Amino acid sequence: MDILEAKKIVVEAGKQLVSTGLIARTWGNVSCRVSDTQFVITPSGKAYEGLTPDDIVLVNMADLSYEGDIKPSSEKGIHAQCYLHRPEINFVIHTHQANASALSALGRDLNGIKGESKEIIGDHIPVSSYGLPGTGTLRKGVIATLERSDSKAIMLKSHGAVCLGTDYDDAFKVANEVEKVCKDYIAKAYGSFKNKVATSFEEIYDYVADAKKRAEMPAVPVTAYDSVKIDDAVILYDKEGNTAAVVGLCECCDELIKGDKYPSEADMHKAIYNKRSDINAIIHSQEPAITAASKIGKTVKPYLDDFAQIVGITVRCAEFDPNDTLKTSKKVVKALGGKTRNAVFLRDNGAVCCGPNKEEAQATEMVMEKNCKAGLCGELFGGAKNLGAVDCLLMNVVYRLKYSKQK
Repeated sequence: MDILEAKKIVVEAGKQLVSTGLIARTWGNVSCRVSDTQFVITPSGKAYEGLTPDDIVLVNMADLSYEGDIKPSSEKGIHAQCYLHRPEINFVIHTHQANASALSALGRDLNGIKGESKEIIGDHIPVSSYGLPGTGTLRKGVIATLERSDSKAIMLKSHGAVCLGTDYDDAFKVANEVEKVCKDYIAKAYGSFKNKVATSFEEIYDYVADAKKRAEMPAVPVTAYDSVKIDDAVILYDKEGNTAAVVGLCECCDELIKGDKYPSEADMHKAIYNKRSDINAIIHSQEPAITAASKIGKTVKPYLDDFAQIVGITVRCAEFDPNDTLKTSKKVVKALGGKTRNAVFLRDNGAVCCGPNKEEAQATEMVMEKNCKAGLCGELFGGAKNLGAVDCLLMNVVYRLKYSKQK
């Protein structure tokens, strides 16, 4: 294939992946074969929405060398091995899609795929052994998986999925089908326990939460507000995006600048901003998987790489009471801790997801939801293991000090 044409296709694919939710922001990567010895691939650390053909990098399969100042994706070695082992494959998508990522933490192959899904993917989806992102260990695990399986999809343990296609359309078809297969797999597991078909994933999450939650009185309901900090003011938004209040951050500021009443939850937001100067945006998420995890009330460790990188080495749980904001806000801030954590569970009320800006807070929420789903699947199936503490700290430090600054 012509190199420029291949680069244009990769740019288009990156934007489509974001729009379909199979990847988000800079997570994942896309490549296209241009010959028996070369392929083009997305760059490292650049958002897909703004990519141009000039950003796409031509890489040699044999030694992963490339020309120019733009660095190719750190997972270029995985893409090279897919092309070298599968001559019929011309397009590769590495996704961090939610359902496949959640099941990847179990470390088990998904066998017995049938019907149309079998025609698209194969009769199973293998799982490669774990390796830190961008490392030779991860690449060797993929090589071993390619050698033992002819499936067009591979789950990378605690990481995501690699989807292989004969062309652009085929690779997307595989990626979408993988998510469907994984969703059905989770639903069937629930059905085997309850002898009923789940009407929604929320039902599955609630089942796990009810089985695992601590024997405590339910926490007082908390109204979920999002917020941003601008200078000495905190702007609170309701979940419809309307401004609920604008409050002063400091004691010297007017307590209520705008709004019909002072929301009790504003004290918690203010306490976080006053403690963490690196945080400028907060999303109080009550997504189903996150809320279910908050009901269990345990400290959650990383099941997935991107959780360790973006959210933190652990996420603790604290109870916020709108009727006792001073005391419980301090507990939330203490549970949030320092810069190695960007989220804290509010018992029975979801989680507070933080970031230096709104986009990063949204990223925290997205990864929180995936990791909570992985943890809930682990409780449902058994066998999911947390990532090692040293590896998590390393990934967190590298992301904060290096990778996040590339965007």
